[in-house]
Order: sequence, then structure tokens, then C-alpha cells
Amino acid sequence: MAPIILSLSISFLAVCSALFASTEARPHRRQGSSTSPDFLAAYTVPLSNGTDSLPSPAAGLCLKALTLGRGTQNYTCADSTANSVPVSIGAVATLFDASPLLPFLPPMEGQEVLDILPSYLVSFPYAALENSSLPVKGHHFFDSAVVPIFDLTSTDVGLLVGSKIGDIAAPTGSTPGPNGVGPGAVDWLALGASGGSSGISEGYRVFTAGGKPPKTCQGQAPTIEVQYAAQYWFYG
Repeated sequence: MAPIILSLSISFLAVCSALFASTEARPHRRQGSSTSPDFLAAYTVPLSNGTDSLPSPAAGLCLKALTLGRGTQNYTCADSTANSVPVSIGAVATLFDASPLLPFLPPMEGQEVLDILPSYLVSFPYAALENSSLPVKGHHFFDSAVVPIFDLTSTDVGLLVGSKIGDIAAPTGSTPGPNGVGPGAVDWLALGASGGSSGISEGYRVFTAGGKPPKTCQGQAPTIEVQYAAQYWFYG
């Protein structure tokens, strides 16, 4: 095995050990840190899928939170025939603070290991993830007008009422769903701040795994929940 691959494998195992430490080893679930660790400054959001790129964060913004999102992309079907296609009605996800993992990662390998994690998390049982050692940093949902909301106010990061400013396809070879099976990975996104936002100016969804709906509604229920995971980066 090449030295770089071996080193990454060891780093990944170290992160997984830290990530899934049992609740017995942790007396109570911690809320995410309310401040951005200094070492976040060494990390930069990935913007390119190899062909296209998202817009860069605006000048003067700093990375305030780096999180791992785990939840469902949600869709509706008008009927259960091949003549209908699923329509997005938003998503629901818990945003787990990734910063406690960073001290386990050598600086030159940290980003590579973080990029692997969504593909792993999409197959990991959600209940077990909630009982992991990762603190909850916030929550993602959509309001009644189908506007994306990222609520990180409980950890003093802020609130992002998202407005899409960039959208590119997930890279070829992205994990299509749990256990490597599914319709595909949802797009990478760049989001600006709309009215009602506070503390967060821009957000990014990258390194997605799963989340795409079936191509048609044939044989589907009126509502469809598709498991997904992703990195979410927040700047302010």
C-alpha cells in the first residue's frame, strides 16, 4: 500500500474511533462550541467538482463553522405512475460539529479525511450517529415557503436563511446512497443570506452522498424521504 494511502487510512480510523466513541465514555451530549476554533482558519471550502466551480466566499468572510449534515432530502409525488416525477419539498438534517475531529488529523490530510466522511455517514444508522461523540452544532430545515433554514443560534454561530447563488453537480463517482446504492448524490450548493439571517453570510453544501430522488414516481409513496449526508461550511 502506498505510504500516502496508508497514512490516510490510519487517519480515517483515528477519526472513526473518535467519532463513534460510546455514550458511556461521554457522560452527557455536548452542544457544539460557540466559537470557531483557530485551526478552522487552515481549512478552505472545496469549490470544484473537477469540471465546474462554485463561487468563492466573499472577501473578508471567515469560516465560522464546519459541520457534517445527516438527514433526508424530501419529495412528493402527485401519483405513483411513471408519468409523474418527484418534486422537492426541502430537507431535514442535523448539523454535527466537525471541529472536534480536526485535532486527530495531520494538517496535510485533514481535508482528505473529512471529504470521505459523508460517504461513510450516509450508511451509518442515524440513531447511532446521534449517540456519537460529535456535538450538535445546529439544524437544517425548510420553512413553509420552501426556503432553506440553517439554525446554528444555539451555539452562537447564527442563522442562515439561504438563497442559492451557485449550483453544480456532485462529482462523478460520488456515493449515490446508503451502502453505495441509490439514485445519486444531490448537487453541491453555494448559498447567500436572505432577510432574517444573522451572523452567517454564506453557506456551502459540498461532498454530498445520496439525497437524489428516483427518476419517476412509479411505485412510490406520496412522500419520499431519501437519506443523505454532506459537508456544510458556514462563513460570516
